[in-house]
Amino acid sequence: MVVLLTFGSCTMDAEQSKRCYLSSVAGDMRVLMIAQSPIAGDSRILREATALADAGHTIHIIGRDVPEGFEIGPGISVESVSRSSGLRAGGGGLSVGHGSRGPKVLAKRFGRWLLLPEHRLRTEKQWRLTAAPRVAEAGPFDVVHAHDFNTLELAAEYADKWQARLVYDSHELWFDRALPGRPTPFWRARGRKFEAELAAKARVVFTVSDGIAVRLRDRGLADVRVIRNTFPKPDFIPQPLERPEGLLYAGRVGAGRDLPTVVGAARQLAPFRTVLMGSVDPNYRLDLGTVEVVAERSIDEVDETLRSYGISLVTLTNTCENHRLALPNKLFHAVRAGVPVVAADLPELRAVVSGHNLGTLYTPGDPASLAAAVRALIENYSVYTAGIREAADELNWEHDSEVLVKAYSEL
Repeated sequence: MVVLLTFGSCTMDAEQSKRCYLSSVAGDMRVLMIAQSPIAGDSRILREATALADAGHTIHIIGRDVPEGFEIGPGISVESVSRSSGLRAGGGGLSVGHGSRGPKVLAKRFGRWLLLPEHRLRTEKQWRLTAAPRVAEAGPFDVVHAHDFNTLELAAEYADKWQARLVYDSHELWFDRALPGRPTPFWRARGRKFEAELAAKARVVFTVSDGIAVRLRDRGLADVRVIRNTFPKPDFIPQPLERPEGLLYAGRVGAGRDLPTVVGAARQLAPFRTVLMGSVDPNYRLDLGTVEVVAERSIDEVDETLRSYGISLVTLTNTCENHRLALPNKLFHAVRAGVPVVAADLPELRAVVSGHNLGTLYTPGDPASLAAAVRALIENYSVYTAGIREAADELNWEHDSEVLVKAYSEL
């Protein structure tokens, strides 16, 4: 039996209903997105901009580190505002060992630890001051969409000037992140209050997980909606390996990712392969031991790389509330690739991984726990490959983008 549905002038069967729904709510708003992140590598911003353009809106993005000639798609324009590189030491990259520990080196590290929080704030503020004339020149817009707190003040200012709708997109629980440098408890407390005051002006607030949404609602924000960092469903997922060939960590290589635990577990799992693939933070040093490193690849190429190894690592330290409530991109990239995960046992990750049978969990900071989780996944590999493939019907961008498009239709 064929079921026909009607949206306005559209008549369709059930398989066509979603496309016609998006067409029926399509708007014609001019949207400005502001972000201090490198746009070309921020998959969330790229996906959101594309979804809104497909729904009929015109999108302009002001971000940073946009390569010359970079294009996203029809209806989307992008421009770049540079930002200071910060207090970075030379020779960034992974190293075997930890280098010199003489008095001068220790003094320099202490100075950086002491000054880094203030420098970070100055760098973000300077970017906003540099971007403001570009924002003014590009406007006016109907909607100003702030990506993360470090653009919210600028976005709120121009939304007010243009009498535009303000949208706040909180990619992280900003004032509860694990940050390098000296502790800043008073800055965090003041920041949470200021964030709530500014975000209260937004018509809608987006964030990445249910846990963060709860925290933001507890701070007085009424309309908070969850748009997870999922990926579009692939056209085809090859049959999984009968037995995994190795572990792959595909993501940023730096502090907070629990990579020392990965190195410790790799020694226990050898000769089973453990591989890192991703951009390396400046100043990050790690004794790699038996861990291999492969060159960074594009988002689409990561799918095939994950499938060739068979297990995806989703690691985080249990050092801040933001990590405990996070749902990293790499979790959903594994779903897209059809590859089971070994993930940190943190509340939001636990709920999704266990709820959908996506893989096994380990205790952050415990190499023996990580090694045991890998062995348990290998022993029940077919169970978890089946679970992650089934979850792809729900954990995908086609599902999450509907939340974004619907919210914009209500603006």
